[in-house]
Amino acid sequence: MNYRHVYHAGNFGDVLKHVVLMLCLDHLKRKDTPFRVIDTHAGPGRYRLDHSEAAKTEEWRGGIGRLYGTDADALPPKLAALMASYLDAVTAENPDGTLGVYPGSPVLAQSALRPTDALIANELHPDDVLVLRTVLAKDKLCKVSNLDGYAALKAQLPPKERRGVVLVDPPFEQPGELVRMTESLGEAVKRFATGIYLLWYPIKDEKPVLRFYRGLLDVTTAAGLPPPLKVELLLRPLRNPLLLNGAGLAVINPPYQLEQDLSAVLPMLAERLGDDGKGKYNLGLTR
Repeated sequence: MNYRHVYHAGNFGDVLKHVVLMLCLDHLKRKDTPFRVIDTHAGPGRYRLDHSEAAKTEEWRGGIGRLYGTDADALPPKLAALMASYLDAVTAENPDGTLGVYPGSPVLAQSALRPTDALIANELHPDDVLVLRTVLAKDKLCKVSNLDGYAALKAQLPPKERRGVVLVDPPFEQPGELVRMTESLGEAVKRFATGIYLLWYPIKDEKPVLRFYRGLLDVTTAAGLPPPLKVELLLRPLRNPLLLNGAGLAVINPPYQLEQDLSAVLPMLAERLGDDGKGKYNLGLTR
């Protein structure tokens, strides 16, 4: 499948990915020590939801469109606190109160940086990287590189801060992407074993995902790391492998209490974003 970000901005998969990213950054910010975010497949950084690509699919209506504004105000206090960094960043992009712009992962990460933190956003697509450079141009905490995402892991790890999040979110244009992610993780943890890794994947069928996690578990076991945390949001049962039925994140070195936080957030996301309010979720360490 082709999952280039611009066509799917703000959809349910973006919501899941970005909520988890912002929760991880919230956890890192509990300590004064600087951290770095490395976004391997960053995209252009900001998306107009009324422009041709996003408007063609309007997938955002089933994602951020069900969370932004009035519905978000109705969240109970605990959920509102957990979702605050994410929803506040979306709100900051839409100062008139109308949802017209969706921030991609580099802009969301940028919103969480303190003066001592840093972001490296990698984007290979020639058009997207030009836009990304403009979006982040005035921020000295942010650097844009025009590298293949997997090459970036070799070139940019370990970060000098020795703390941080690595988001790997490829467009899945080529077959074997899950294998590439697994192999790249194996090399990455040799350089930066203490990093938090977020590996995003689409879910059409269960079998490739099961193979993916078996490979990840081999990598983490060999590196002496805890097993991956599986975080999945399913819109519908996995009956038709031709559909994008869900999305997931494999979290390597999950922050303390992330699983507990997500146990509160995921039921709400499954209800609001799932088909007919009957979405499901999976959460737990892979054994």
